Formats: sequence, structure tokens, C-alpha cells
Amino acid sequence: MTRMIREITAAAVLSLVIALPAIVTLRAQAAQKDASDLVAGLKATPGVLGVELARTTSGKNVIFAWFENKQAVLTWYYSDTHQALMAQFGSRRRPQGPLADVPDNGTPILAVASVTLSGAPPNSADDLKSVPQIAIELYAPLPGGIAVGGRFAPSTVKVPGMVEVPARPAGAGQ
Repeated sequence: MTRMIREITAAAVLSLVIALPAIVTLRAQAAQKDASDLVAGLKATPGVLGVELARTTSGKNVIFAWFENKQAVLTWYYSDTHQALMAQFGSRRRPQGPLADVPDNGTPILAVASVTLSGAPPNSADDLKSVPQIAIELYAPLPGGIAVGGRFAPSTVKVPGMVEVPARPAGAGQ
């Protein structure tokens, strides 16, 4: 039971670490500069291998952020950009510290932050009350897979056993 509580707490903290950039990137036109600064800050963080933004058919706004390892996630967590976001949104801190339950085994981490909005994008902690869904999910690559002509993950994300095949030029083999 204690482990489950710790894991839920870790997920909540990390969701703020990753999801707040997603929230900010969804601001109105006037805030687009701030959003691009935030994504640029995330991309400039040492150990960040790549960042992708997406919107799903169900209306979730998603950030995919690939980190080299746990230390890279912590570097982002303690960055000035992220700390400013945490202060703006009044996030809570875990007594054990961020990512206390995430193993430090040197493997890449994919953080997927998803946010569903029911109204205007939030600008403060009070605005988060109107957000019906916010989640963070962490993944590590499994061995295997195939990529033809490129991958969704950055090529710097090392996946044991991944078969990468270059794209065939148009008209080749006909």
C-alpha cells in the first residue's frame, strides 16, 4: 500500500514536471512566445533527446519528451524554466524528492504528458481546477521493433535489437 501511494505521488509530481509545458503551449496566440520559450527550454536541457507535441482525436494535448536517463529528467526538473512553472502553478513537492521511485539504471525515459481542457487554457494554479484530465506516464524502451525510413523517437534513443531500414527511394524496385 505504501509503495502504491509513493508511485501515485511520483506520477503526480512528474505530471507537473512534464504536463505544465503542455498546458503552456496551449495558451492563446498572445502566449505563443512563452510556449515556444518553454519548449525551447525543454529542448535545450542537457540530456533531453527530443520533444514532440501532439493533439489526439479524443482532444488530449500531449507532450512526448525523451530523456537520456533519470538524471536528465532531474536536470529539467531543477531547471529555471521548470521551477518558474512550478511556482506559477503552485505545485506540491514530494518529501522523498522527485522521481524517488524511478530506477537510476541509465536507460532512456519517455515521459508522455497529456492534458484535456474543458475551457480556456489555465494560467494559474486556480485555473487547474477546471482541467478534467492531466496525466504523466513514463516508459522505457523494450528490445526489438522495426523502423522503416525513420522513427517517432529520436535516433539518439538507443533501443536494443531495433532494426532500422532506410526508406526506399520512390520508384525503386519497380
